Amino acid sequence: MTLDDALAAIAALEDPKMRAANEKRGDDHGMNLSRLRALAKTIKTDHELARELWSTGETGARLLALLVCAPARFTADELDRMLRETQPPKVNDWFVNYVLKKSPHAEAQRERWMDDADDTVAAAGWALTAVRVVKSPDGLDLDALLDEIERDMRDATPRTQWAMNETLAQIGIRHPALRDRAVGIGERLQVLADYPTAPGCTSPFAPLWIAEMVRRQG
Repeated sequence: MTLDDALAAIAALEDPKMRAANEKRGDDHGMNLSRLRALAKTIKTDHELARELWSTGETGARLLALLVCAPARFTADELDRMLRETQPPKVNDWFVNYVLKKSPHAEAQRERWMDDADDTVAAAGWALTAVRVVKSPDGLDLDALLDEIERDMRDATPRTQWAMNETLAQIGIRHPALRDRAVGIGERLQVLADYPTAPGCTSPFAPLWIAEMVRRQG
């Protein structure tokens, strides 16, 4: 598929009602994402097309790019540049989850990104740290992470705060020796304590999240 073909296919998915709903969440696109995924399946992996789509700067094109790219083919410098361009929430979410978390460069970038002055970049570093806590915690100083979370999470910007909170919860869930400390930090900071949670869903408030996940494990 050529770039022009892909852009025409994206334009055909435009729905004004969907755009209005998405814009309330800060996303500047009007597509049903299930239909966009169906389009991506017809294209399959096409990394060069993904690069072209990303270069347009358009949210719809970038979302399709993230579905058809080959994450391992992006260099560390490309990932850093692209991450700093992921301001729309859905672009950021998909970039972190579909590209960064699958990249061989993720661990090398993780710590550097955690301390970046750009909120979008720092949040990605913390999101990768939460994954590391779950999948490969050996070598992580979990006590030091808890120190940093306790010191900085309450005043962090929303995107970074969310990722730090996920790291806090995963430490509490996965590491019983640190569970009481993680719960205590959550209770003192009260970050996301009032977050609206639909019936049947788990609250992102770390003490409740930890308790529910531990209950399910038992």
